Amino acid sequence: MDFTLSRVHSEDVMHLMEHYHLPSTWATVLARRGVTKRQDVRFYLENGLGYLHSPFLFEDMESAVERVLSAMEDKETVCVFGDRDADGITSTALLVRELRSSGIDTSYLLPEGDEPYGLTLQAVEKIKALNATLVITVDCGISCVDAIDELNRNGIDTVVLDHHIAGEIKPDAIAIIDPKDPESGYPFEHLAGCGVVAKFIWALRFAQTDLWKSSVILLHAEPGPGENSTTIIQAVHLENLVEVDRIIDEVPNGNIDLYSSRIVNFLNRNLPILVLDKSTELKALRNAFGPGVDISLVEIRDELEKVIPSVKSRGLFELSKRSRAVMYKDGHEELETLVSLFTSCCIYKYPELSSKWVQILDLVAIGTIADLMPLKDENRILVRLGLDRLSNAPCQQLTPLLSKQNLISRPLSSQDVGWYVSPVINASGRLGRPSVAVELLLSDSLDEIEKRTNELFELNKERQKRGEEAWERVKPKAKKSLEDFGSKFVLIEDKSIERGLTGSLSSRVLKECGASPAAMVLADAGDGRISASIRSRNGFDSRAFLAKFSSLLDDFGGHKYAGGFSMKAENLPAFRKKVEEEVFSMDAFESDDTINVDLMLDKNTLNENLVNLVESFEPYGEQNPPLVFMAEGPEIKNIVELGNDRERGHLKLTLSYGRYLWNCVFWSARGRYPNDFTVGDQVRVIFRLGRNYWKGSASLQLTIMGMERL
Repeated sequence: MDFTLSRVHSEDVMHLMEHYHLPSTWATVLARRGVTKRQDVRFYLENGLGYLHSPFLFEDMESAVERVLSAMEDKETVCVFGDRDADGITSTALLVRELRSSGIDTSYLLPEGDEPYGLTLQAVEKIKALNATLVITVDCGISCVDAIDELNRNGIDTVVLDHHIAGEIKPDAIAIIDPKDPESGYPFEHLAGCGVVAKFIWALRFAQTDLWKSSVILLHAEPGPGENSTTIIQAVHLENLVEVDRIIDEVPNGNIDLYSSRIVNFLNRNLPILVLDKSTELKALRNAFGPGVDISLVEIRDELEKVIPSVKSRGLFELSKRSRAVMYKDGHEELETLVSLFTSCCIYKYPELSSKWVQILDLVAIGTIADLMPLKDENRILVRLGLDRLSNAPCQQLTPLLSKQNLISRPLSSQDVGWYVSPVINASGRLGRPSVAVELLLSDSLDEIEKRTNELFELNKERQKRGEEAWERVKPKAKKSLEDFGSKFVLIEDKSIERGLTGSLSSRVLKECGASPAAMVLADAGDGRISASIRSRNGFDSRAFLAKFSSLLDDFGGHKYAGGFSMKAENLPAFRKKVEEEVFSMDAFESDDTINVDLMLDKNTLNENLVNLVESFEPYGEQNPPLVFMAEGPEIKNIVELGNDRERGHLKLTLSYGRYLWNCVFWSARGRYPNDFTVGDQVRVIFRLGRNYWKGSASLQLTIMGMERL
């Protein structure tokens, strides 16, 4: 049993414990996973909307919002064009619902049947027939240069909301909102398409409040060090609640050149200067500038107290000691507290920007998990809030689906969504009928919702059936390809494969062909094009691999362990040859079955409270795998064999450790019993901890990943 328990630096653990008031177990796991910087730690500890990045950090966001506001005012017809997968479907439904609720005449289009991915010239003809004057692409568009040029020639504007990588030429759109665009200005590149749409919706709602294009200065002044001979003046300039400038200046009291002073020039911008307590700040400023200088300040205490009651009767210094936001900032606690309070007040003052906006995050969670987005940075907050919504107050459109999957009235994990929700929504797109899922998510009729839900489940059954049939056809090809590539790769070409099945098939191939680090399945997409998917493991970077052949591909994308692409069928021979050359030039990949352990537990730390640590690190997924623990010394009290297959059957065990008895499952381990371990043995065990739900009740359960006799 190979495992690693990587070394952590004690100073990192101590800093995390002291600065963020964390238990040692939490701090150790964060440090072992390399989460030690304040900008990363906050996304593991916080859920507040104020910790999300502002949509107005996108360079083109104001332009995109203004174009939609114009369409709203002029009663234009808007067409939303999306993609057929779960991310594209949720993105389409979110934006169509928002625009319609704003009174905009909105239609939508997605690739149906065998239509290719993305906005095509054929799609342009459909858009023209709808008499749309504005097209908004979601989860696509960044590579659709020719189609957008054609829309422009027909007097139809385009706003691109995408999250894929742009080519050398970007489309001539009114605005491009894409976090992977190096010129976007956005600090986090891994939003899903639905995440980008959610950001746009927030910005659009913001633009319909009195905060739109607001520009203010927040100020705090305090005595400098020493004998009160200086004053430290701190100020931040915000536009649309985004910081555009700041100054921290220590000035000599009563001896300042008002004409050349940096701080005077900063404050002399003809903007409202907001403070928490006017009298306190005026006193400090008069010490600095002299009693003859008149500075107009606006006190915001009353406004803050209406929205944030904890502000009442407290000064800025005391509030800064209570503020969680300042833990993630580098000094200037009072100013950071003021900025945090003001922005939070503005957000929570409007339900459309806070409680009502959170209601759309259920679909954002589904799309983000389905699209295998890295669950780090703000994706953690978006998905966590979305999972909470799905668990406690799912929208009526999703309730029948969740009910059929026995997911009602219990906390849902990212794994629940990834296994039981996303595949059902994805099925409609895989079989060329994505509008079934979109209509479900848009409907307000309970009868229609039930009907569409049943359709989705039928489509999912059909997808599973076709997947099994396709697997039986390609299984011999997979084994032959594995041999041909010397166990380094599996490449399958089969014209009978539906392109909607390439992803699931490549995953199946990878699972069945255990020696290979990567599997690629190519399908005929029709219209002279090839569509394909790749899945990988053990450090094989799918996206980097595809990048080697970018000159032959029309488009490609994905992540380290999952990718996809399309290309002209005429490029297939050259592509195949280059893949062969690349694979045979690679060193042999050795299967890496090493288990990365997050925490070593003893009899005291392996207790029922450990599940709180596990659940605090949700959501799990891409770049945030479930926590793994190890214990040495548990005793096997009982073993029950499950399944008829001696080699592939499972084990159900009871382990005793300290004061606790633990129910455990050990998948595909029946063949190891009783030779490797038996009842009465003390063992070293590596496991994950979670809740097992059965007939409405929940119990803690260990899922064993590895075990050996001591």
